[in-house]
Amino acid sequence: MPVRPRTADPYRDLDVIDSRGPRTNQTVVGVGALIALVTGWWPIFALLALQLGAGLRFGRRYCLPCRFYFDVLQPRFGEGTVEDSRPPRFANQVGFVVLTAATVAHVAGLTLLGSLLGALVATLALLAAITGFCTGCWMYRIGARLRGVRTRQLHRVDLGDLGLDSALAGEAVVSFSHPLCTDCQALEAEVRASGRRLVSVDVRAQRHLARKYGVAVVPTAVTIAPDGRVLARLAG
Repeated sequence: MPVRPRTADPYRDLDVIDSRGPRTNQTVVGVGALIALVTGWWPIFALLALQLGAGLRFGRRYCLPCRFYFDVLQPRFGEGTVEDSRPPRFANQVGFVVLTAATVAHVAGLTLLGSLLGALVATLALLAAITGFCTGCWMYRIGARLRGVRTRQLHRVDLGDLGLDSALAGEAVVSFSHPLCTDCQALEAEVRASGRRLVSVDVRAQRHLARKYGVAVVPTAVTIAPDGRVLARLAG
C-alpha cells in the first residue's frame, strides 16, 4: 500500500497538524497517567505536565511524542488527516493545567484529589487516543461558537472582501479554509460537485479576514445571499 506523502511540514506549517500527531501525544499522556495511578508514583504527573508545557511554550520540536510521530512513524506510515491545530493545542493546555493541579495536590498531601485529577486526564487522553474523540478539542469548538454568537459574527460577509464589486447572481457558499486542511478540501469538493457557487478564502494568505469574521477553526463555511447576508452555517 503506497504511503501518503507529507503535505504539511510539522515544524513550519503550524496552523495545521496531522491528526495522528495529537493522538500519539494523547496515547503517551494517557498511558503515563494510568501508570502513575496504578503504581502510586505521582511524579509521573509532573513529568507529563512538564512535557506538555515545553511543547506549548517552545513548539513541536520540544514535544517528545510529537517528534516520535513526525520523525519516526509518519515517514513509515504516511500522513493522516490534516486538521486545524488550534483545538488540539487547547486540549494540551487543558491537560497541562489538570496535570499541574494533580501534582500540586499530591505535594500538598491531598492524595485523593490528586489521584482523581490524574484519573480524569488518563480517561480523557486514552478516550481520545483510542476513539479520536477529543474532549478538549470540543471544548475549544464550543467556546469558539459561543464567542461567535456573543460578538454577532458571520451575520454578513462583505462582498468586497471576496473580490466582488456587485451583488451575486444567486446564493453562494463562502468557505474559510486552509490549503493543507484535509476537511477543507473535502468540503469544497462537495460544494463544487453539488453545482453551487464556491468562494474560497485562504485564511493562511488572508489572516485579516479570518480575524474580521472570527474564524476560530477551519473549515468554516456559510451560505450567503446575493447581498452577502449569511443564510446558513455549513461548517465551523
